[in-house]
Amino acid sequence: MKQTMKIAAALVFGFCITMFAQSTTTATPDTDNSIKSDTKDAGRATKNVAKDVGHGTKKVAKKTGHATKTGAKKVTHTTAKKTRQGAEKVEDKTQTPPQ
Repeated sequence: MKQTMKIAAALVFGFCITMFAQSTTTATPDTDNSIKSDTKDAGRATKNVAKDVGHGTKKVAKKTGHATKTGAKKVTHTTAKKTRQGAEKVEDKTQTPPQ
């Protein structure tokens, strides 16, 4: 039992040392590659955000366009109806009586 605990502790200690060694060697990367990759990552993130905003804007534009079109049709129909009614009144008043 004690021997397995010692082995487990040694493995954990070895793992920790390995991770520490890797983190210290990668802590000072080449600055050109780091800046380049950071710039690329920022560009990709901006592009993805723009896509998401674009999709949202497209949906809103479609809804607004549909509502505007429907409203315009209703107004046009109502105007045409009232124009017809007014024209009928004028026709009734201006009919010449048969002789």
